[in-house]
Amino acid sequence: MVIIKNSYCTGCGACYSICPVSCVSMEQDSEGFLYPVADDKNCTGCAKCEKSCPAIISNISREPLNVFAAKNPNEEIRHQSSSGGVFSLLSECIIQKGGVVFGARFNNTWEVIHDYTETMDGLVAFRGSKYVQSATRNTYKQTREFLESGRKVLYSGTPCQIAGLKAFLQKDYIDLLTVDFVCHGVPSPLVWKKYLNEIICNKFYKLQDISNIEFRNKKYGWGRGIYHFVITFSDKKTFSSVTGTNSYLMGFSRDLYLRHSCHNCLVKSFKSGSDITIADYWGIGNILPEFDDKKGVSLVMVNSEQGKEVYEILNKNDQETTYLQALAHNPMIEKSAGLHKKRVLFFKNLHNETVISLIDRLILDSCHLKMKRMISVLLWKSGLFFIFRSLIRR
Repeated sequence: MVIIKNSYCTGCGACYSICPVSCVSMEQDSEGFLYPVADDKNCTGCAKCEKSCPAIISNISREPLNVFAAKNPNEEIRHQSSSGGVFSLLSECIIQKGGVVFGARFNNTWEVIHDYTETMDGLVAFRGSKYVQSATRNTYKQTREFLESGRKVLYSGTPCQIAGLKAFLQKDYIDLLTVDFVCHGVPSPLVWKKYLNEIICNKFYKLQDISNIEFRNKKYGWGRGIYHFVITFSDKKTFSSVTGTNSYLMGFSRDLYLRHSCHNCLVKSFKSGSDITIADYWGIGNILPEFDDKKGVSLVMVNSEQGKEVYEILNKNDQETTYLQALAHNPMIEKSAGLHKKRVLFFKNLHNETVISLIDRLILDSCHLKMKRMISVLLWKSGLFFIFRSLIRR
């Protein structure tokens, strides 16, 4: 088996899933990312792993067939969603037809994993952004089993996870709908784990005391660049912060601890082969100001006839736009994340320092940034943060 370089491997797990003799395992490296490790003694040399690797297979860039700004008409579901709630509409459509939906959720120790549900209630765990790389585990195999049994399947994930699934299946299925999203990059699960443990220890809680985590709570509305992070505990108390005051979100947004492959993403520009790509429709206030109610609008890019067929029957509120309009406000559709100059230094010190102090030390490396952070913290603690933000954006 030829293991692709760490700088290209996405950790999708296609090679692990397709190995007929189970000689490939996914193991965590010192940075906290999963990489395939082969047991050469049991390898039969079938090369299925290499044929299923999206970092080896050459994909063709595309442009979407149609582009829409869309909202879920159910306001409660839209409030629970990061943007306009279109993922839930697509998922409900599949489940109503007796199908299965795969997505990312938290497990009981608040790690992010891929799983599936066959019920409407199960979709709740998949809603909302989770800024951590998820482990696909055995979901590629489960997807194939459901498809072979005649079930409809919606599989959602990062573009590289969708590319991995497609490469693993090695053929098209009429009952499969693949949905990816515009990906900024995937942060290290180890960094997330350390950050979460530091937060709860500072608050004198344990992991089992957490009842919910939201990376983008909409209590104060929806908008670009200001994410409201909330941990809710079983006693109803909360820990909350926003991008300017939250160390983890600051490090993520500045590309400090993304996976190597994110800095040279091989599946940008719709190379994943997905049927539908979703995202926040940033800039919608400039493009369709009457459509922007500050509660969340989804960008929906329909990439295939299969995706078009499903999207057209949804009960949604939408407006068609152009691809260039969407791209102008969301360049990450085609652009890879930048490489932070202190990434190597960060991971070198990750095991010897608290992650919060490490992020702050490396990110807040100028008087200007330290002052900006101090002002943000003071405004947040005084309850004036979002009032000040709304004033400066007028």
